[in-house]
Amino acid sequence: MNFTHSVHLDKDKCMGCINCIKRCPTQAIRVRNGKATIIPEFCIDCGECIRICPHHAKLATYDPLSVMDDYKYKIALPAPSLYAQFNNLDDINIVLRALLKMGFDAVYEVSAAAELVSELSRKYIEENMDKRPFISSACPSVVRLISVRFPNLIEHILPINAPMDIAAKEARRIAIEKTGLPSEDIGVIFISPCPAKVTASRYPMGFEKSDVDAVVAIKDVYPVLLNHMKNSIDDEEEMLTSGKIGVSWGRSGGEAGGLLNDSYLAADGIENVIKVLEDLEDQKFSNLDFIELNACSGGCVGGTLTVENAYVGKAKLNRLRKYLPVSKNHLGDKTPENAYFDKEIPYVPVFRLGKSLKDSIAAMAKVNALCEKFPGLDCGSCGAPTCKALAEDIVCGRAHERDCIYLLRDYIHRISRQFSSLDSLSDDNGVYSDYSKIDYEEEF
Repeated sequence: MNFTHSVHLDKDKCMGCINCIKRCPTQAIRVRNGKATIIPEFCIDCGECIRICPHHAKLATYDPLSVMDDYKYKIALPAPSLYAQFNNLDDINIVLRALLKMGFDAVYEVSAAAELVSELSRKYIEENMDKRPFISSACPSVVRLISVRFPNLIEHILPINAPMDIAAKEARRIAIEKTGLPSEDIGVIFISPCPAKVTASRYPMGFEKSDVDAVVAIKDVYPVLLNHMKNSIDDEEEMLTSGKIGVSWGRSGGEAGGLLNDSYLAADGIENVIKVLEDLEDQKFSNLDFIELNACSGGCVGGTLTVENAYVGKAKLNRLRKYLPVSKNHLGDKTPENAYFDKEIPYVPVFRLGKSLKDSIAAMAKVNALCEKFPGLDCGSCGAPTCKALAEDIVCGRAHERDCIYLLRDYIHRISRQFSSLDSLSDDNGVYSDYSKIDYEEEF
């Protein structure tokens, strides 16, 4: 598994506060020497640190709009959450036409591919009821979370590629047939609500290579689109190719609703997602067919690369879909070429403390012993999110016991008492005892 991520740290802006370490769902962040650091193998690109950092020191890596200049023929892949960013929008066609006016040569809606994925999912679940419940594979952060933390649930991940990737493949095929251009001259550019999609396009899980050439942020596209949308004419070309099911994928519950099945659970927000996965691992759900999980609150409308409040955006999508047909895309007898995973999701044991089970058990015993010495306050002053996380860091050689300010305070008091004791033993000539005899490293 590649541990290169789209979420990164700007150390010049980092003030060494502990907001991020307390919010990171996988405890991937530490504060050392007054600056935060991200442990890459723990990170799942959920963007919570970007959302919570008051100093804007956590950033997402994505492509600038100038990436469009790198291709002769440019295709926009708008995520359905893009439609939720605009006030008083009553026709999605206005957004789609504005994408052409800003420089794209063609538009292929991700929501159109989402309707195909919904139909594929319905068929797959019906044919594999013995393996239920199935977990959605649409959110890259959730898939990566399962791969590093919930290995027993990997077999429950629905092995169908995300709408973004199916849309990219189909858009490229259509463009090649239409223009006759070679594939390398065609740029398939996804307009993303979150950093996880950036990582997913560059280092996909479940298949070898994505057809997405570049990923730009909704927040960068938004102001450009606004200018072009002002001049929209109502009788211009009809471009919308998706219905209620596809557009609904932009919010929590939209994917599950597209299954036309009441036996589902939908959860959003990474903390709620982890709770659901823990309960699922404990076999607390017995009669569910499908589980939709979104790392961002509200679903994709809550991504950190959007501009609108997640729940306002969710309400806007609900209004936009009101008068749309149920679906405008159907599989028929044809299945998309890259519909299913072509390789397994691996278990990546990044949280394991040892190379073998024996080593891990021995390391855990040391962790438990250290936790007994710590106050158990989980204050974060040591730069780790919890006392247990600090103990694990010490066992792994990434930290020191004295990083705990409570143990450090006791150590300083002990050294001070030793100095005072030696001072009281001075001889009549004012010659003091040898301070070098003090054991500075006692218990450390």
